Amino acid sequence: MYWKEKSEEKTFEVTDEVIDLSFKIKCKSLPLDHAWALSHALTEAQPWLKGHKHIAIHLIHGAGSANGWIRPNNPENELLHLSRRARFTLRIHKAQLNLAESLNGLELNIDGHALLIESFKSQLLVPQETIFSRYVTTEAEFSEDDFLNSYAPQIEALGINIKKMMGGMQHNFQTPNGPLATRSLMLADLEKEESIILQQHGLGQQQLMGMGIFLPHKGISAVKETSESLPMMPE
Repeated sequence: MYWKEKSEEKTFEVTDEVIDLSFKIKCKSLPLDHAWALSHALTEAQPWLKGHKHIAIHLIHGAGSANGWIRPNNPENELLHLSRRARFTLRIHKAQLNLAESLNGLELNIDGHALLIESFKSQLLVPQETIFSRYVTTEAEFSEDDFLNSYAPQIEALGINIKKMMGGMQHNFQTPNGPLATRSLMLADLEKEESIILQQHGLGQQQLMGMGIFLPHKGISAVKETSESLPMMPE
């Protein structure tokens, strides 16, 4: 774990250079492990998604996800049952907004589950001092320290001064090429500009599968409280 004292905040205004598009969807259920299937179906239907920077496909989550730090024991055989409030989110550069409008009305088959994408609302990234990624790719044999040390140089190369960084729970995703190992990652006490930079860039090469995408979080203490008080549950 990295740990430094927080410095004074600088004035910073968020731009709309990179935004999240939150789409309404019609979908009763999905496999809990739908990372590869969703990415494959969406990029096959919309090949432009593969050719642009800053594009990331968020996985779809339901109630009780515990922010991705709590996972069921056997997610490969679990279904994610979705309410009408469930959303599909796509992170894009603002220059791709016109292309993203073509997703409205798109129907996908996700491992036998129908998913209809409807209208969207755009959302600015939030410059929160604590951000986390539910899934960041790693080597299966890596310890938490190995994992943190492998990503620290990449994060620092973006001009980010790491003060507090913590690895979370491990999880494997199934792909046609075999299991993909991941671990949750949280950074705290970031400057607002640092928070936005890391959210804009993400980490790793699998962001079209929902990996390395950073989101605002309440803080490191909330993770500890959640992990101690909540049972295992599907997302």
